[in-house]
Amino acid sequence: MKQYDAIIIGSGQAGVPLSKKLANAGKKTLLIEKSVVGGTCINDGCTPTKTMIASARIAYLAGLCNDMGITIKGYKVDLAQVKKRKDGIVKQFREGAQSSIEKTPNLDLVFGEAAFESAKIITVKLKNGKTSQVTADQIFINTGAKTIIPNDIEGINEIDYLTSHSILELDKVPEHLLIIGGNYIGLEFGQMFHRFGSKVTVLEKSQQLLFREDEDISAEITRVLKDEGMKIYTNAKTTKFKQKEKGKITATVQVAGEEIKIKCTHVLIAIGRAPQTATLGLEKAGIKTGKKGEILVNTKLQTNVKGIYALGDVNGGPAFTHISYNDYIIVYRNLIEKQNLSTRNRPIPYCMFTDPELGRVGITEKEAREKGLNIKVAKLPMSRVARALETGDTRGLMKAVVDADTKKILGVAVVGVEGGEIMTVLQMAMMGGITYDKIRYCVFAHPTYSESLNNLFMTLED
Repeated sequence: MKQYDAIIIGSGQAGVPLSKKLANAGKKTLLIEKSVVGGTCINDGCTPTKTMIASARIAYLAGLCNDMGITIKGYKVDLAQVKKRKDGIVKQFREGAQSSIEKTPNLDLVFGEAAFESAKIITVKLKNGKTSQVTADQIFINTGAKTIIPNDIEGINEIDYLTSHSILELDKVPEHLLIIGGNYIGLEFGQMFHRFGSKVTVLEKSQQLLFREDEDISAEITRVLKDEGMKIYTNAKTTKFKQKEKGKITATVQVAGEEIKIKCTHVLIAIGRAPQTATLGLEKAGIKTGKKGEILVNTKLQTNVKGIYALGDVNGGPAFTHISYNDYIIVYRNLIEKQNLSTRNRPIPYCMFTDPELGRVGITEKEAREKGLNIKVAKLPMSRVARALETGDTRGLMKAVVDADTKKILGVAVVGVEGGEIMTVLQMAMMGGITYDKIRYCVFAHPTYSESLNNLFMTLED
């Protein structure tokens, strides 16, 4: 049995930098990866999807260019070429990450599936079929999450459904893509493939798309997608799939209590993701998990077992790359730099990269009112943003929830071109305690999107 100071299971956005930092700090470190280096973000998340979304946006702009005084005739979408470009960028990122691991002294990289034998011993089933055992005093779990497949839909296993991973391998545009789930993953893929030329239908079981967002934000995103031609059903529950001839699929759906049938060629399952813990043998180590299989951790990302930590999506926290990376920073700095960092009260910014994108941070208006806070709400349609008018895209709105007494910004939602960048300006204001009245009179460069934050907070004076 080989002895290490630290073992990391999973090479995601926490595992890779943590492994290198621990090794550089003098710890003999082992990184175990069952598939390929980079985790969800590089391989079937952020990197490939945003690369393809960029191609889809070009197709969308080509269709609009006549309104801008530019004529483009006969453009077409070549999904095989889109995929080739995506695969090249993924390969570049993945190989870069693996190369940096392999060049790091004190760091071993092993490809295989890891499972606990005890709190300190791990068995690794290698890709060649052999097994080995390793041990360490400190073990870090960064195995991420995977697509949830609903088991209450009749006939789901009779169709060749797509997930957020397998849909990236398509090299031909689906004729009709049916998406089960109206949140971030489903909406990004839906708009992308609609712009590539697919007919797209989205089914969301809640009363609105993006059910965690305020109603006005959801309504704006819904309007944008419907205006592009996507079909959207809310209060929709899929009950049955039936495989037909020539690759056709019929879905039976209850919409607001009424049964309808939808014929499609492809089905994307996008109802959510669950932590990948089933094969880890956590019970042998005595590691506690939650209802969804997530590894339970404290604010220092420690499990109930001394010396074992869980980082990223596997611990059930916000499933974002930047949160996984911040988990690594907290753990590393606490262990090596002897800091006292925690996840308590850290900002949780996030973006949905539809076009226009949604940037969000802080609490929603709904959450603020449920807490009984004394708030004001500032809203500004993008049609009143000079930069949006000049560039020809006035879809969306800016929204901020502020404390009426302290004038501090409590939450922000921006739907619009560069929505994430605009949101980030206000996130930094929130972190620095800058009140909305200071931003109201701040000098911003003209003409920029952020300049209209003056106008956003001016609405609170009306």
